[in-house]
Amino acid sequence: MAIFRGSKTWLALLAVPAFALLYQTLAYAAVPQACDLQSLFLLHALSFSALLGCLAPTLLSAHEWHRLGSAPRSDRILDSDAAMPAVRQRFMAAAATGVGALFTLVVAAQWFAAWVLSPCLH
Repeated sequence: MAIFRGSKTWLALLAVPAFALLYQTLAYAAVPQACDLQSLFLLHALSFSALLGCLAPTLLSAHEWHRLGSAPRSDRILDSDAAMPAVRQRFMAAAATGVGALFTLVVAAQWFAAWVLSPCLH
């Protein structure tokens, strides 16, 4: 189970930005087809799936961050300059939550542009 917990953090740190960039590439590639068909269904389907794909790992890392923050800390060492593993893990979970939230907002903003702008603008 500990392997899965660590993968929650890395999934949000690495997969969410990659998924957002993949979404942007696919959305730009789908614009000419959306213009030819005069239908925004493909763009909205891509946007919705990308938003869910970014939101799920972000929520998993937020859960991990919250779980690590509420865990009892019995191994406190005041004289050590090295960060404790629990502190490092909580920081990485917080960073993953921030990165995931940022890229989820980027995908949401791009979806808003798909709602507002016509794909046939030149």
